[in-house]
Parts: sequence; structure tokens; C-alpha cells
Amino acid sequence: MSHHHAPPGLGEPEFFAHEHAVVAAGSGAPERVPLHLNGVLLPDGEVRDLWVSEGVIRTEPVAGAVTVCRGAWIMPGLVDAHCHIGLGARGAVPAEVAEDQARTDRDAGTLLIRDAGSPVDSHWIDERPDLPRIIRAGRHIARPMRYIRNYAEEVDPDELVAEVERQARRGDGWVKLVGDWIDRNAGDLAPLWPAGIAAAAIARAHELGVRVTAHCFGEESVHELVRAGIDGIEHGTGLDDSTIALMAERGVALVPTLVNLENFPGFADAGEAKFPAYASHMRALHARRLATIGAAVDAGVPVFAGTDAGGTVHHGLIGTEIELLAGVGGTEFALGAASWRARAWLGAPPPADGGWADLVAYAADPRLQPEVTRHPSVVILRGRVVVSSGSV
Repeated sequence: MSHHHAPPGLGEPEFFAHEHAVVAAGSGAPERVPLHLNGVLLPDGEVRDLWVSEGVIRTEPVAGAVTVCRGAWIMPGLVDAHCHIGLGARGAVPAEVAEDQARTDRDAGTLLIRDAGSPVDSHWIDERPDLPRIIRAGRHIARPMRYIRNYAEEVDPDELVAEVERQARRGDGWVKLVGDWIDRNAGDLAPLWPAGIAAAAIARAHELGVRVTAHCFGEESVHELVRAGIDGIEHGTGLDDSTIALMAERGVALVPTLVNLENFPGFADAGEAKFPAYASHMRALHARRLATIGAAVDAGVPVFAGTDAGGTVHHGLIGTEIELLAGVGGTEFALGAASWRARAWLGAPPPADGGWADLVAYAADPRLQPEVTRHPSVVILRGRVVVSSGSV
């Protein structure tokens, strides 16, 4: 297999850094320099020339544009649809750590994040042109003593609807529930919320124009919450055929976070001594995870890429998530789940004239070598080059 797989008429990829075009680390908002990119634009696969001016894409030449790549493979900026900016292993982290998390994701090509729960208010990042765009779900909502300490806003079931209202105001169109977690009395995973109360909370969110998603590892919570009208499921390892079919029918999204599912055996080992039933359950969910997620893909459930970065999962792993998804649904499916399909789902414009100039470019065809997505050669955010492997 050759390294670049250039289509007819496309030469070897070239990348160029320009001292006035690349945003320096920690800089504010330097003047935007008009840019020019040439290469294969995905998903259509055609060789294209794109120009960037004033933060948007142009399909006609722009005077004075500097060329940043020629013969590259170009994609709309990557999306991490399950990420936590401002969350560390013990809860909230300082702003400088949250900034480093966001920059690490950006450097990996993630330019749009759906933050699936954070104990900090990260809206200050919106003022930073060098950091990714973030769509927030407020803070996780859980019950007292039924989730990881310091992560969630913890309320009893009779307070769930009111808490959904509060987190809807904190977020950007999403609310995140913890659907299940270990019940120490039962010694295994169990739902946090009575189904009727969850349905009322979801209905209230919809009245407010907000979508609801939920962390679900086991079978019972995902069964109940999909039937209660939820909009998204995170992880989804407990899905069965009937719930998958209902998700496909209703367009309920699934973000499986395959990177984090690799940690299930470790979770099981950690709980083995006190909760052997839980440990056995987690191992069983892990053993069938690829078949479960594959069945959802095959059924037409909208599936998107998310790493679960934050907490104990490292940031910057979107390329690894793409590779894992490619093993389930094929490479082009995985690329779409982390780029153009995910962007459309979250309301971002396509890479057409006037669209956001949030782009990533690679030295090889990611449809043939998905591992190349781990190391973008060029990252353009809001019309500025923030990462470049080129030489001046």
C-alpha cells in the first residue's frame, strides 16, 4: 500500500507555514490572513480549492491569500461529541487546566466539542478565538451517593424536573442525566430515576427547547429512557434489539465512547471485591460492546464519535475513537461520525461558501488510513491556522 494514495492530478502533499498566518500559542486574536487550501475535500472526494477570509470559507479566489496546503486531504473540523472541559479525576479543575484540555483537543483536530457535563462554567472559552467551539450540557445530574464524587449536581428524584430547568439555563441546548450507576445496596448497576419522573424531566426540557442525553451502561436505564423520549444515549452498552429499533425510528443519537469502553475490565477489577455481580456485569457488557454498537450502526441509529475525555480519560484522543469506530462501521462511517455528520447534527454549517472556516488537513487519505487523523498536518479554526506541520 502506498503512503499517500493521491488521486489523478493530485501531487504529493505539501504543507506551508507562514509566520503571519499561524496563531502563536497563548495569543489573543491576531489579524486574520486570507488562506488558500488545495486538496481532496471530504466527504465528496473531489479535488478542490478553498479560500478562507474573515473566518469563513470562500469558493472563489481571495486576493492576497497564502497557500497552507497543496495536494492534501481536507475535512471539516473534527467533533468530540462526548467530552468534558473543566473536569478532572476529582471534579472541577482550574481555568488553566481547562484551557490546556481544550488546546490538547484542538491540536488533535477537534474544533467542535459537545461538553457532556462539567462542574465548571467554561463560557469564557467562547471569547478565545484559538480554542474550540463548545456546546455545553450544563453539569451532570445525579442522585446523592449514586455517582462519582464532585462531578454532578446531586438531587433527589422529586427535584429532577427543577434541576433540569437549572441546567438547561447553564448549557447550550443540552442537559445530561446520569441514567445508571452502581447501587451499593443491589451490588450492581441500577437506574437512578423512576421512569415516570425521568419522562417528566425530559418533557420539561423539550418545552424549554433543550435536548436531553444520558449516561447509560446497563440494560434497564437505556430501555426506560429511550421510551421516556430522550434525545441521546451515551455509551449504550446495554442496548438490545428492541431499544435499538426504537432509537433508529425516533432518531435518538448514540455516542458510544469506544475509547472509554476499553476501561470496563479495569472498572470490573476495581469493584470485584465489594460488588462481584457488578464486576461480572461490566465484563459481560465489555465482551459484547462491539456487537452491540455494530447492531446500532446497522439499524441506522445516528452514531457519533466521542472520547469521554476529562475525568480520568486523556484529551486529544479523537483519532483513536475514529479508528475504533472504523472497526465497527467502516472508515468512511467513522470519519462522518467525527466530522461532517456530527457537525450537521449539532447545527454547524457545512464546508460550503460562507460556512465556518474550521478545517483539518492530512498528509494521507484518512479513508484508507484512519490512523492519520491522530496527527493533522494543518488545523484551521475560525479562519486562523492554529496547527501547521509545514515549513516557512
